[in-house]
Amino acid sequence: MKTGVLFLHGFTGGPFEIRPFMEFIKKETDWIISVPVLPGHEFPLNLRKATAESWMMEAEMALAKLRKEVDKVIIIGFSMGGMIAMYLSLRYPVDKLVLLSAAAKYISPRILLEDAGIMLKESVTKKYPPNTFYHLYEYKLKHTPLHAAFEFLRLVKMVEPYYRLITAPVCIVQGKRDGIVPFSTGEHLYNSLGSSEKHLIISEKGKHHICYSDDCDSWFPDVLSFMKSL
Repeated sequence: MKTGVLFLHGFTGGPFEIRPFMEFIKKETDWIISVPVLPGHEFPLNLRKATAESWMMEAEMALAKLRKEVDKVIIIGFSMGGMIAMYLSLRYPVDKLVLLSAAAKYISPRILLEDAGIMLKESVTKKYPPNTFYHLYEYKLKHTPLHAAFEFLRLVKMVEPYYRLITAPVCIVQGKRDGIVPFSTGEHLYNSLGSSEKHLIISEKGKHHICYSDDCDSWFPDVLSFMKSL
């Protein structure tokens, strides 16, 4: 039986956000991997016309294509991609669900831009602390219209009322040092989802871009073990 894995990146991000985990999966399995780029997230970013519906539709099309090639489907969603992953699991049979820094709770667009402004100011000194992606936020501040931020928040609100209806086995990974999605989000999802099989993995050193955390070598195998138990 063939297994397929659909990776979904985050808001204003791209496949690079989940690349370390994706490469780990490629190395450890012979699974078929799909990594779509959501509308407006091509480089350079062009989110002026992006909508929540366009992001969900692109993910649906990628899932439909993958389902034609495999027998089992696993969806891995990072940040906003985690919300889209949950949406897909509501509409289609999904064998496993992996939520990485899922943005079920999120700062407001105003705070997002203020936070990015602080990062931009700090970036002038070029003193980027390791693994903080400040340079990406500098770019995002210049290229993310407020309209797109509200579309992201609208997507979150569209999925939120249906957490209890999600029944796919799920593994949630949340970083303790996440400055974008509150740490409490992992436990909130664990308690809210309707899945009978639920796992919550805490990354002690994980920031928002959790696939680049200093302790990913310890939790990557744990998530893979969950994924393999089909």
